[in-house]
Amino acid sequence: MDTFESSIKTVPFPQERVYAKLADLNNLEGVKDKIPAEKIKELSFDTDHITFKMDPVGSITLRIVDREPCKTIKFEADKSPVASNLWVQIVPLNENECKIKLTIKAELNVFIRGMVKGHIQKGLEKIAEVLAVLPY
Repeated sequence: MDTFESSIKTVPFPQERVYAKLADLNNLEGVKDKIPAEKIKELSFDTDHITFKMDPVGSITLRIVDREPCKTIKFEADKSPVASNLWVQIVPLNENECKIKLTIKAELNVFIRGMVKGHIQKGLEKIAEVLAVLPY
């Protein structure tokens, strides 16, 4: 299993507010306009699932499999060319700020690891950047 981690981002909102928004994926409707259409296509979501299409990978669906209130949201890939998981960790800094970090674990075979490793890390970092600037 390969592990990819974003840098830690500071979010200028309380931990509880950030968690409440991210724990229900319906709250991410406002994110659609921040995602480049050439990178992610056919983005849709409901309370527990997010589905998108990404070239050349194809369609991917992530499902929330665990919520630890105010601390962690864990996703698992339902429809993906590789088995993978995503964790969103939220840690308080003080009563008005928190930090977030994203982690992906993916089963990459040796042939595709070299081709996608950099893209996964770059994509994870972009997602963390977007989450850090959302209006919670």
